[in-house]
Amino acid sequence: MQPQHTFRASGNDSSKNVRLIKGASRTHFCSLHFRSSSRTQLSNRTLSCYYTMAPYTLTYFAVKGRCGALKIMLADKEQQLKENLVTFDEWMKGDLKASCVFGQLPKFEDGDLVLYQSNTMLRHLGRKHGAYGKNDCEASLIDMMNDGVEDLRLKYIKLIYQEYETGKEAFIKDLSNQLKPFEAALAKNKSGFLVGDQISFADYNLFDLLLNFKVLCSTSLDSFSALKSYVDKIAARPKIKALLECDDFKKLPINGNGKQ
Repeated sequence: MQPQHTFRASGNDSSKNVRLIKGASRTHFCSLHFRSSSRTQLSNRTLSCYYTMAPYTLTYFAVKGRCGALKIMLADKEQQLKENLVTFDEWMKGDLKASCVFGQLPKFEDGDLVLYQSNTMLRHLGRKHGAYGKNDCEASLIDMMNDGVEDLRLKYIKLIYQEYETGKEAFIKDLSNQLKPFEAALAKNKSGFLVGDQISFADYNLFDLLLNFKVLCSTSLDSFSALKSYVDKIAARPKIKALLECDDFKKLPINGNGKQ
């Protein structure tokens, strides 16, 4: 029997956020509590949903931002995620910022292990949950592909936060050149994944970024048959499909300034 995924909203004003994942063997109850802020325009509500196993905690803003890939990966791996959502006003007070190693979020906790830097989190989870290749060679190739995704994501972030009004048209026009290496990698590998024959953290990262590009420009993948098939294949994975179809997940802004 497939795990059930349900999502519901209610008016609960708490700063703690926990996801509930219901697996075949056991059920964990959790809820996501959102508080409104000028940056996110989210109203007070509690999101409850079904997830499963492993006590991970994420501290971040109420956006997909740098954590979309992480959430997609954890959903696919049936892992429980507790979220502490931070409002812009809370962040500007400076206390939390001062406690962060590099003065920025997200913050990820796996028991006593505390991590910063989103790609570090993906690598950590990749090692723990079988999403880092089958050998050292595959792991190195996955690192290489993920670094390529990061390069492209940084260009996207620059557009969103610095050049949206003046640079959007040029960015979309050049996007085909930026996507060619990933199209070529998928066409060469033929497994439907970037490296090897199983999904890796780099795949979750690229998938998340490609979803952003489809919002930015609905035709961005039209000339890339391998990438289009890749997005469809990953989006159809049952637990990812359930997450993407959750209204509350869909309502989360992609970026902190409302541009996407």
